[in-house]
Amino acid sequence: MKTAIVGLPMVGKTSLFTILTGVHESARVGSLEARVGVTKVPDPRLDALAKIFEPPKITHATVEYLDFPSISKEALRDPSYLASLRVVDAMAHVLRVFESDTVPHEKGSVDPMRDWDDVDVELILSDLVVVEKRMERVDKDRKRQKSPELDAEFALLERIKAELEANRPLRGLEFSHEDEKRIRGFQFLSQKPMLAVLNIGEEDASKMQEVEDKFRNGPFAGKKGIAVTAICGKIEAELAELSPEEAAEYLKSYGLKESGLQRLIEATYALLGLMSFLTAGETEVRAWTIPMNSKAPQAAGAIHSDFEKKFIRAEVVNWKLLVDHNGYPALKEKGLLRLEGKEYVVKDGDVLVIRHG
Repeated sequence: MKTAIVGLPMVGKTSLFTILTGVHESARVGSLEARVGVTKVPDPRLDALAKIFEPPKITHATVEYLDFPSISKEALRDPSYLASLRVVDAMAHVLRVFESDTVPHEKGSVDPMRDWDDVDVELILSDLVVVEKRMERVDKDRKRQKSPELDAEFALLERIKAELEANRPLRGLEFSHEDEKRIRGFQFLSQKPMLAVLNIGEEDASKMQEVEDKFRNGPFAGKKGIAVTAICGKIEAELAELSPEEAAEYLKSYGLKESGLQRLIEATYALLGLMSFLTAGETEVRAWTIPMNSKAPQAAGAIHSDFEKKFIRAEVVNWKLLVDHNGYPALKEKGLLRLEGKEYVVKDGDVLVIRHG
């Protein structure tokens, strides 16, 4: 799963990338290349299972983050910048909410929704260029040959163009399955799911949930393809230097139960409709990322493609039940290990043992 971290200058996006991935700033003056880093998805369920099985290997799910230079007209005309941005699954748009006399905002004032709209406009304009070029090509082809498929594509492009010309991003449009297939190759930027990451000041850290709710139920209310989370960059930088025990105490002093980065990753998962199932044994405890509502054979396919093709059944138990019974033997004794077939919809936190041919 690839997530682009985007935003205007001086909003804290590069600091967030460094805290998330541990990849520190490297000189890239004038470069529009994205920096890449990978972070583990925090999952206390794995730690609980590892205490029982004591495997030599614990494997977390991961998220790949790309730190992009600030979105601008210049950047969106650069082929390599565009190519890298088009292949991401989602964007995390860091919005500056904090005030600071020592860190000036490039526009002279702090206004997160103005910044949001400015970036959206650039994405919309980039998509409009793609649509207009494609419409020219399709129109020429329609004049040479009669084709219901070309007519359907042209009508779809007209609909998309009207939306973009009205300054509305494509993530708000509903598409049929057939239309979704027609436009998939274009990888429209304004269609990608967007996570609004509110970078707040330390003085507002104890009100993090209130700040989130204010934006979620205010300017972002009812908008499709958008999720909202809040972080405090200063606190996250401090947490990165602390042990888990010290970090828990530090968060508690602000009335927080979990770090902003954990909330950010969870929000990204929810935005993309993802979840994790687990496997647990003496050799490895592992989290696997799959789309929500996946059936058991699809989950098996995440482990190995052959498992999906040759799937017979899955032994299933919730991770907490497995922990509470200290392993599989007690579960089997009590008949709590369920056998599920091909139609079983896997739930977040299920522990699976796949049986295959």
